[in-house]
Amino acid sequence: MISIDRDSPARDDVHLLLSEHLADMFATSPAESVHALDHSALSAPSVTFWTAREDGNLLGCGALKLLDSPAGPQRHGEIKSMRTTATARGRGVAALILGHILDDARTRNLERVYLETGTEDYFAAARRLYARHGFTVCEPFAAYVLDPHSVFMELRL
Repeated sequence: MISIDRDSPARDDVHLLLSEHLADMFATSPAESVHALDHSALSAPSVTFWTAREDGNLLGCGALKLLDSPAGPQRHGEIKSMRTTATARGRGVAALILGHILDDARTRNLERVYLETGTEDYFAAARRLYARHGFTVCEPFAAYVLDPHSVFMELRL
């Protein structure tokens, strides 16, 4: 049975998966278009980080970063660091993690959840996953700017 729980991005197996994730991002996108966070940035107070495990074995991870709200409560979040291990791909792990993150966002009464992903073919499966869950293409959000290597998506909750 797959369980999804809060976890530390500094945990050894998670750190390795996140390092692999960053390496792949830099291998597929220009450096100025890589917006993935490293394990220390994923430990920030504004970020909640989860892992999916089966019998203790890491299958994947994902995070929800609360976006700054200058006036009043935080109402928007951003999905960060969605990644599955090579052995877990094709098992629906990413969909389980995404569903868990969206459930958490709803529990927090967020109004919108955003994400940024790449335009390259490498990211096609991710874009399909997000579209299947109701995300639509939107303009850049937060501090992002238009970038031919980025697709910005949002889900109104």
